[in-house]
Amino acid sequence: MENLVILCNTSPPLPIPSKLANQSKFSTKPTISFSVKTHPKLTDAHLNSLGKNGRLSEAITALDSIAQSGSKVNSNTYINLLQSCIDLNSIQLGRELHGRINLVNDVNPYVETKIVSMYAKCGSLDDARKVFDEMGERNLYTWSAMIGACSRGKRWREVVELFFLMMGDGVVPDSFLFPKVLQACANCGEFETGKLIHSLVVRLGMSCYLFVNNSILAVYVKSGKLSLARKFFENMDERDSVTWNAIISGYCQKGEIEEALRLFDAMLEEGVEPGSVTWNILITSYNQLGQCDVAKELMKKMESVGITPDVFTWTSMISGYAQNNKNNRALDLFKDMLQQGVKPNGVTITNAISACSTLKSLDKGLEIHSVAVKMGLINDLLVGNSLTDMYSKCGELEAAWKVFDMVLEKDVYTWNSMIGGYCQAGYYGKAHQLLMKMQESGVSPNVVTWNMMISGYMQNGDEDQAMDLFQKMENDGKTKRDTASWNALIAGYLQTGQKDKALGIFRQMQSSYVIPNSVTILSVLPACANLIAGKKVKEIHGCVFRRSLETELPIANSLIDTYAKSGNIIYSRTIFDGLASKDIITWNSLIGGYVLHGHADTALDLFDQMKKFGVRPNRGTFANIIVAYSLAGMVDKGEKAFSSITEEYQIIPGLEHYSAMVYLYGRAGRLVDAIDFIEEMPIEPDSFTWAALLTACRIHGNIGLAIRAGENLLDLEPGNFLIHQLISQAYALCGKSEDVSKMTKLEKDNASRKCLGQCWIEVKNTVHTFLAGDQSLDVLYSWIQRIKGEVKGLDMQYGLSIEEEKREEIGGVHSEKLAFAFALIGSPSASKVIRIVKNLRICGDCHRTAKYISTTYGCEIYLNDSNCLHHFKNGHCSCKDYW
Repeated sequence: MENLVILCNTSPPLPIPSKLANQSKFSTKPTISFSVKTHPKLTDAHLNSLGKNGRLSEAITALDSIAQSGSKVNSNTYINLLQSCIDLNSIQLGRELHGRINLVNDVNPYVETKIVSMYAKCGSLDDARKVFDEMGERNLYTWSAMIGACSRGKRWREVVELFFLMMGDGVVPDSFLFPKVLQACANCGEFETGKLIHSLVVRLGMSCYLFVNNSILAVYVKSGKLSLARKFFENMDERDSVTWNAIISGYCQKGEIEEALRLFDAMLEEGVEPGSVTWNILITSYNQLGQCDVAKELMKKMESVGITPDVFTWTSMISGYAQNNKNNRALDLFKDMLQQGVKPNGVTITNAISACSTLKSLDKGLEIHSVAVKMGLINDLLVGNSLTDMYSKCGELEAAWKVFDMVLEKDVYTWNSMIGGYCQAGYYGKAHQLLMKMQESGVSPNVVTWNMMISGYMQNGDEDQAMDLFQKMENDGKTKRDTASWNALIAGYLQTGQKDKALGIFRQMQSSYVIPNSVTILSVLPACANLIAGKKVKEIHGCVFRRSLETELPIANSLIDTYAKSGNIIYSRTIFDGLASKDIITWNSLIGGYVLHGHADTALDLFDQMKKFGVRPNRGTFANIIVAYSLAGMVDKGEKAFSSITEEYQIIPGLEHYSAMVYLYGRAGRLVDAIDFIEEMPIEPDSFTWAALLTACRIHGNIGLAIRAGENLLDLEPGNFLIHQLISQAYALCGKSEDVSKMTKLEKDNASRKCLGQCWIEVKNTVHTFLAGDQSLDVLYSWIQRIKGEVKGLDMQYGLSIEEEKREEIGGVHSEKLAFAFALIGSPSASKVIRIVKNLRICGDCHRTAKYISTTYGCEIYLNDSNCLHHFKNGHCSCKDYW
């Protein structure tokens, strides 16, 4: 455009403003002086010749000579020299030329416009804007040069700002400039400005230009105003491939792919042949929707009509498969692309390396690294970042560092990839040092950087350092915390078993008006999976509804499981029944909930329904179902279920299934079958297997097998004091004094590991803790003594008197009795449902007491001990006295 401007002197030249004539920033002193004046035409010819041959340094020296002689140069000659600077992309020589502007005999707007153009095209848009702002007079071509420069630099908002300044100066854009301004409106969301320009185009009679109309259409499409875009599209007198591509792209962006396909067919009917751009729009859209196989079929169809897939087609396909977790397929396509002779670009390489990162496939990553080197793409920032990330995730920190060190202009993603690698490898000190260097380099950490560091320290158990960084990110780092920042703390506390701290952080998060996401909910819900957290579960459920997360199946599944474990199986069933779609985890969660509550028949009915719906059982299903058959006393059916795991479903049984079978035989009193089953197991029994046998021996009174089970437990868990205590009691019962003394020594050695009976109960939104033998609660003791005689003789103790907790005559009143008294004393009518969590297995006497209280006081008691969930109602317990 600038060359056209030079040839079209339609207005008298303007004198250069004094402020531009003496710009100190760009001025230089002449170095050579001549006293003889040369002929102007010869001077211009000589300068033009030097400029055309790229000898600009000589031209500048000649200009200095001209200055000494007192001569001037023609404005066109000066403009030609500026063009030579543009051709050589030499801003240094351009600055020197600008410093000699006083040698031009006629400094007019065309000269100044060319200076603006020179700075913009040589990469100094700020200098271009400075010259532009200081111009005394600006015509259409000047505005076009500045707007065009900002458009090339993608400074969209500046383009819109310049448009309004231009209109304020009384200069109206032409048909070539309007599309640039409209493009800026589309790219920075200036919909209202786009509408204003549309009306201006109509009033100026420019709506006959197709390229202007296409730009207007693009504004409506990119602004998401599809109805307006469609109306404008339908009223266009002329449409080309750019028009169709724009409207098809709009529907694709909205996810309305069927309408996009209808438009594609209409395009063909109108006689406009779709080019590679059109096909790529559709292929990219299907990939973004996760329908990669459909996109692949479109790619084949594209080839069948004679259009060869280009690098953008292949990149879209590779990206689609990688982003939809089909990474091996993405890498196969990358290989096919190379075999087809299509040269990848930086984005292609980046997506392929990302697939390697996800797969942690170092070998394939090395191959792609080699391809990037051969293609000359190794200096691409995106490629460098993805390689650093890939090597880090594959544990090759030395290789990651080499790539990281080679990236000269590191951005925040480069630093994050390396910091993430150190965090993943557990080198949190090195990661922190790198964070410091990152800040020193002038690159500000973003929220991802801080979150990685916080998460790393939490996983390392360094809570203080994590909390320190959590505070610093907003105070010192001035980075606003996001949901993931809070999630990192919550997950860290849960990992170390600090549920109360995790829930405390969750409450702070809500009070800080940070919106929890599905990750937050899935983290905190398991922390509430106990009987005294029922209200918290309801509170989180309310949060789920407010955030419209109830339709997300993982969250629904977690709610079903958590409600069941917090004693609300009815709520679990309500959520289950309200789900439009269910997966195997949904069914397992509810089946497991009913098994936990002792409702074997309901669990087995659900199992039958599940199979009728065509849902295939998995390992977790069978572990629950065998226990359900145990509760129902259906040993034969339990055995068949175990056999079907391998025979019908081709699943290799795990330890959980073997433990369930021992529980099945043990609960039915078939102890010989239980020990025979253990001896024939193809894998070594674990603690749960021997614990199931020990429980059966306690209940059914087989002291010999109880000792055998206990001794095997001791071998697996030599530091478990509770097992020492149980076996000690068993030895004492069978009169083995030597063994008793041995166990007494073991008890002394493990004295520090003893744990008192302890329980927790929630009353009036406050959790209260009780310890066995607490002597400070006289009023509770008197209530317990009063009912003690009534409970005795209620039913006879059976089996072996082997308990995890010392007898009350030795260790004092058990904690759950104190909790019963606390809940009922003073306000028995208000305590219709009592919920207690205990750290040890409830003893037989406390179990009988709970059954008595449930009858006498007409209340329900949920008590979750270390082995079982007990639901006492009307004098009965859901465990059917087997725990």
